Amino acid sequence: MSTDPDHLPGLHLIVDLYGAIGLDDTEFLETTLHAAAGAAGATVLAGHLHHFGEGHGVTGILLLAESHISIHTWPETGYAAVDIFLCGRSDAHRAAAYLREVLRPERVVITEIARGRG
Repeated sequence: MSTDPDHLPGLHLIVDLYGAIGLDDTEFLETTLHAAAGAAGATVLAGHLHHFGEGHGVTGILLLAESHISIHTWPETGYAAVDIFLCGRSDAHRAAAYLREVLRPERVVITEIARGRG
């Protein structure tokens, strides 16, 4: 196995945010995801977010050179499901910390999966 950080397997964080804010604001979420990618040291290649209409949530993804960050929101309950999968020198934990700081959830549950190390 290579010890070069650019070739290390990825880290996948499954992040459940409860009681978060801004979950029906597509612009806010897009800006937040881009900033989270930046905080992680990741490179955004493309992104798309979709709002499901008044009173409904947002789903979206950023395609990264290092993999992806995705979000699915349920503003009516304050819940957001976030996936952060990053490889190389990028830091998934920094992205998660940024999201926690900006979305201000009351509770966060993070499941960490080491990808490709098995």
